[in-house]
Amino acid sequence: MDYVIEMLGITKRFPGILANNHIDLKLKKGEIHALLGENGAGKSTLMSILFGLYKQDEGVIKINGKKVDIHNPNDANDLGIGMVHQHFKLVENFTVLQNVIMGVEPLKRGVLDLNSARKEVIKVSDEFGLNVDPDAYVEKITVGMQQRVEILKMLYRNNDILIFDEPTAMLTPQEINELMGIMKDLKEQGKSILFITHKLNEIKQVADRCTVLRKGKYVATVEVKDTSREEMSKLMVGHQVDLDVELKENDFSQTVLSAKDICVRGKNKMLVDHISFDVRAGEIVSIFGIDGNGQSELVYALTGMGKMDAGQVIVDGKDITHESIRNRNECGIGYIPEDRHKDGLVLDFDLGENITLKKYFKKDYCRHGFLKKKSIREYSDKVIKQYDIRCGQGSQTLTRSMSGGNQQKAIVAREINGSDKLLIAVQPTRGMDVGAIEYIYKQLAGQRAAGKAILLVTLELDEALTMSDRILVIYEGKIVAQVTPKDTTVEELGLYMSGAKGGGSGE
Repeated sequence: MDYVIEMLGITKRFPGILANNHIDLKLKKGEIHALLGENGAGKSTLMSILFGLYKQDEGVIKINGKKVDIHNPNDANDLGIGMVHQHFKLVENFTVLQNVIMGVEPLKRGVLDLNSARKEVIKVSDEFGLNVDPDAYVEKITVGMQQRVEILKMLYRNNDILIFDEPTAMLTPQEINELMGIMKDLKEQGKSILFITHKLNEIKQVADRCTVLRKGKYVATVEVKDTSREEMSKLMVGHQVDLDVELKENDFSQTVLSAKDICVRGKNKMLVDHISFDVRAGEIVSIFGIDGNGQSELVYALTGMGKMDAGQVIVDGKDITHESIRNRNECGIGYIPEDRHKDGLVLDFDLGENITLKKYFKKDYCRHGFLKKKSIREYSDKVIKQYDIRCGQGSQTLTRSMSGGNQQKAIVAREINGSDKLLIAVQPTRGMDVGAIEYIYKQLAGQRAAGKAILLVTLELDEALTMSDRILVIYEGKIVAQVTPKDTTVEELGLYMSGAKGGGSGE
């Protein structure tokens, strides 16, 4: 069997952690090969070695049967390897065209030849059905379109081996379906694709074969068409995963959060349009809808992270509409943000500092303006163990160096431990593997059982149906329906979320 890529016995060590432990991976020409594993299983590290971002400590890489040394991404590009990273590598205030040609700018008599570059970029975009505007500024286009720019960068460089690192982590369901179609088209054009993911549905949808890693070790390579989701899930986490959570009957008598007539105005329209709802103790209420319908602005208004033009926010009987973010936190509010890097973590702080971000100023962790490092470390080490946050150096681990899933676990741990009345969880399982999703669902169910009020903002239909006592459907900044999971259907929710059916209240 001829392989375009063979990674044989690849080993990579970082301080305190063996990220890749003698892993084998083989990619056939013209196949989509999924790389499946839990957060922190070593998937991104392995692909970063192939793309030249890291150098392996042991092992051999072969391309078309010939041993190669890849020292940096330029070497990888010269060998026909391109990579779309989970967090895009784009210059936001540059145009699409400028981003695509960066580093391989065409010259004519020593002068940058933008006209020929534009023609080539349009030609490649049309050939692969990407429909990208070369003159649009990256900061003005959607996340899904930014990803197409990253794909275009690879195709412009004539890369034949394409690496996608968690490509759907930040996409809407519609953008995910579009990406799956693009990947199939790329395969038809003869490209060979390595697809890092932990979403089993996507693997079943597009992949030919799947290699599974667990805790840095190779587990198996399977034919996707012959392997069930349950079998792949078990290979990934080492046990049967159960995402069915039983929400037991609760007494919903005490109102914890009252949002009253909340409005947020945009430039040309109302982003949040007179929204009112309550969340009671021991209840999970979901805000569900297609991304971009006012969810982010609503959450920012509730947490104090953004403006609110009208309305009231009342928590446990206290009006906190004009309170600072810290005072809101002190009222017993926890907040798991949508974007863990932008709003959830200080990436260049260590893990202990991030876990105590909402406590560091209290007397247990601070004295006369100086941090009590030992107390911070003792508390955060306890939390790391309690929530099974996998990190190389405990509390002293640089947060930036951790996998996305374990960064998310750190936020979940901090916010659950730091709140006693209300938890606002925005897409808490985004970018998580099934094992971590199971874990977070159990944490949310446990907090509900303990009497905490939970506002869950999600784009995932299954999550809304599984984890809610009530679902509030949001469309164009309005709550258009209030339903209970047992009394609704997927089709009905689809009509509400698309605006085809409306009416209802969150009270």
